[in-house]
Amino acid sequence: MDRKEKRALELGEILTSIQDDLDKVKDNLTSLTRVDFDWLSEQLGYVVKSDGKGIRPALTLLAGKFYRYNLGYMLAMATAVELMHTATLVHDDAIDKSNVRRGKATIYKIWGGETAILLGDYLFAKAGEAVSDTQSPRVIKLFSQTLATISSGEINQLLGAFKTDQTREDYFQRISGKTASLFSLSTESGAILSEAPETSVNLLKEYGFNLGIAFQVVDDILDFVSTEQTLGKPVGSDLAQGTLTLPAMLLVEHYPQDNPIKKVFQNIDREKNIARAIDMVRNSSITDECYKIASGYCHKARQTLSQLPENSSRPVMEALADFIITRAK
Repeated sequence: MDRKEKRALELGEILTSIQDDLDKVKDNLTSLTRVDFDWLSEQLGYVVKSDGKGIRPALTLLAGKFYRYNLGYMLAMATAVELMHTATLVHDDAIDKSNVRRGKATIYKIWGGETAILLGDYLFAKAGEAVSDTQSPRVIKLFSQTLATISSGEINQLLGAFKTDQTREDYFQRISGKTASLFSLSTESGAILSEAPETSVNLLKEYGFNLGIAFQVVDDILDFVSTEQTLGKPVGSDLAQGTLTLPAMLLVEHYPQDNPIKKVFQNIDREKNIARAIDMVRNSSITDECYKIASGYCHKARQTLSQLPENSSRPVMEALADFIITRAK
């Protein structure tokens, strides 16, 4: 199906059925800024007000609606998931020395790397506090395991920086850790907290994982084909930081001899070759190839939904799978 034809619904429209509960999650996040330390309160307010999509907490709430929906537990977990996500972004910006995210200066840019790392640590601690309110040892353990997986994914990315001899297996292993693990935490925890049967827990975990893989692949495509205004950060940022994403990997495969990626990673005319790489990806079949791969993962995600009970969450989660492919940022 044509991606342009499926650009029917915006994310806000898709999540209408759970918007009230998502607003409660936002209230929980806002309450974090009320600390007796003006300097910390300012930083917390800055990150909480960031214009995030809210997909991960939404997935927790939607997964929880398949069985016994305990609002208190679901809100605690959805808040924990969003805090974990925010903490990883703050840390990533410090590690990557990124100046802009979501169209505004990063914590790293304004307050420096040390402050960004410490603020990220604070957010992780508050996420742990929130998840403990679920009173579920299994979910608390899953939360900790996911944090370890994300950290491992970040280490893999650091070790692979500026290296072109990576395989697709390396790429998918990395994004499984950095992105898909948090998506699957969102859905798996919602299922566990709703007292879902084990088969359904596994299905919802699989849905989240496949959706997360597709999300990251599309993110990596947009880093080449979108605009700075839409992305909220410079186009080609991943390439500039030495991260070999799927489009870059395909560019290396398609043009093994005269390849701008290799020159970027060798620090040869960096700006010129980043621009050339972007132009080559945009004017080749690489974008379509990557979208096809992302669509395959979204198809797998939808297939798992077909094995779950029919309820109000299913069509929303199906629409989310479509949104992942058609989104522009």
